[in-house]
Amino acid sequence: MPKSQPVKTTATPWLLRGSLIVLRRRCGKPTCHCAKGPPHATPALSFSQRGKTRILTLRPAQLPVVRAALRRYQQAQAQLEGRALAGLRRLAQQRTPSSH
Repeated sequence: MPKSQPVKTTATPWLLRGSLIVLRRRCGKPTCHCAKGPPHATPALSFSQRGKTRILTLRPAQLPVVRAALRRYQQAQAQLEGRALAGLRRLAQQRTPSSH
């Protein structure tokens, strides 16, 4: 069995939207440990695309990269939300009646 290849990253850090989940299933082989014991666990990324939930299974070596990309997305989203709220405050201040 070949070893997992290292995850390649680009110069620009990834952003990923979604949630890390664990899929649990039984493979159906009668001699497998999952037939009587705990099911197989596979890490996955759950995300929404065009109104549908999609699931992308991951290799264990990908987890650190995916976690970091999810964290960067959340940070970028929080920054954008802060800028949007500041814009709303500015707009509200412009609407206050000026004294004539």
